[in-house]
Amino acid sequence: MIDFHTPEDVESAVAKAGAVAPEFAALPAHRRAAALDHVSRRLAERAEEFAQAINDDSGKPLKWARAEVTRAISTFRWAAEEARRFSGELQRLDTDPSAEGRLALVRRVPRGPVLGIAPFNFPLNLVAHKVAPALAVGAPIVLKPAPATPKAAFLLGELLAETELPDGAWSVLHLSNEDTARLVEDPRLPVVSFTGSGPVGWGIKERVPRKHVTLELGGNAAAIVAPDWQDVEFAAQRIATFAMYQAGQSCISVQRVYVHTDIYDALSEAIVQHVHKLDVAGDVGPLISDAAAERVEAWVNEASATVLTGGTRDGRTYAPTVLTDVPEDAKVSAEEVFGPVVTLTRVDSVEEAFDRVNASRYGLQAGLFTTDVRLAFRAAQRLQVGGVIIGDVPSYRADQMPYGGVKESGIGREGLRAAMEDLTEPRVLVLTGLEL
Repeated sequence: MIDFHTPEDVESAVAKAGAVAPEFAALPAHRRAAALDHVSRRLAERAEEFAQAINDDSGKPLKWARAEVTRAISTFRWAAEEARRFSGELQRLDTDPSAEGRLALVRRVPRGPVLGIAPFNFPLNLVAHKVAPALAVGAPIVLKPAPATPKAAFLLGELLAETELPDGAWSVLHLSNEDTARLVEDPRLPVVSFTGSGPVGWGIKERVPRKHVTLELGGNAAAIVAPDWQDVEFAAQRIATFAMYQAGQSCISVQRVYVHTDIYDALSEAIVQHVHKLDVAGDVGPLISDAAAERVEAWVNEASATVLTGGTRDGRTYAPTVLTDVPEDAKVSAEEVFGPVVTLTRVDSVEEAFDRVNASRYGLQAGLFTTDVRLAFRAAQRLQVGGVIIGDVPSYRADQMPYGGVKESGIGREGLRAAMEDLTEPRVLVLTGLEL
């Protein structure tokens, strides 16, 4: 059990972050990139230790913990590469007669020290998505991992301590939610990057309206299966796996599936068969707490839906559950269930599916199983989400791509380059009297 840090520890971390900010922003790119490369390399060397720490804290099955470590290795590697090429741009200003001989150099500089607040469900890779882009741009970061899952973050701190980054460039604080709320308001941390629940995230935004706040708040991700899709087994296997993996505790876990009536019967039967093949201990795992499992159980019970499989709880473990005949306003459909539950709905057209996806107040990602490229482009235009995954579930994420949502799924984007831009602001240098 890791003790919470004291107020003195917090003051030291914040003061050091503020003091080192000018030095760190001016640190040569090769030094920041070298530190990030070092962390990526050492993560690979200690991968099993990190995976075990994730499993110990959260109960996440080792297969998914190992996959998370692999993603974190790539996240730091991408950050190192982006740090080397984050250079700004030149703009000719002699497009008007009054600006002949003038050239603008537009560079991006850190907004200031960052408070990064990470969730429990990916206690290493979502920590990496706070730390890596901040270090890549030269912004000091004070990291606050989830109280339930701090081990991976502190192991990461051991790797960061092996680098030559200046003192104060990073810190890891284990804090209660109450102490974190006070830290959010500290004016010396002008940037807050938060991943977690919507009420907490929007509460942060309301409490510090003058700060730069980025929020990744999850959703109730939908998959659509169009009538042209032929590979029923592939779609069923992907939906079953990524509705239930790590007990559904992922922001883009498959929660709602809209299936065209032409293939609904075959696909629903195949999904149930693939769910039955899952190993509850090795593929699904427990929820983070008894309270979380009890909430999922209550939501399923109050939905009054048809249970095709599952619907039972054993302590923190909730059986992988497939529901149909679910009212659109039931919590298991309208809210983020964050548990191993998926709802299946028959639709008469893809346009109907688009409307049902958009009816949600969330909009993180959606998946569309189709081979029709025109339909893919129409989905990208119609669906009110941050990303559309064609030929797969909405749970796909490449860590270098821009990732985030619209509506109540948050503001801002993760993904290394996107996050680096979000943590910085443009600064313009105009040169005069040049021969262009």
